[in-house]
Amino acid sequence: MTSHLPAAYRAFINANGVFEGFVIMDDEEQYIILWAEDEVTTANAEMEVGAYAPGFVAFAGNGGGEIYAFDEAGAVFMLPMIGMAPDVAIKVADDFPGLVRGFQRGAALGT
Repeated sequence: MTSHLPAAYRAFINANGVFEGFVIMDDEEQYIILWAEDEVTTANAEMEVGAYAPGFVAFAGNGGGEIYAFDEAGAVFMLPMIGMAPDVAIKVADDFPGLVRGFQRGAALGT
């Protein structure tokens, strides 16, 4: 599962650790909790992302019932945990670096 993670995500986690805090998307502040690479595999299996949202790999949550996921091209989408399906995915960034640009750096970075 982690082999499907974009290189930019892996590089960010390796350099900074996981991020938990606010991100600005479409002029709205949202909460995000990135998962470590080992958590990605477990979370995707437990939530059955491959079955409910084929083509997506979840890599983060918002603590409020939604997940962030990459599609096969590396774009970032938000999906509900209940009613998860490809047709309800909302694109929030063209790629991971685009998402990172919205991270509020005053938030804690941790491991």
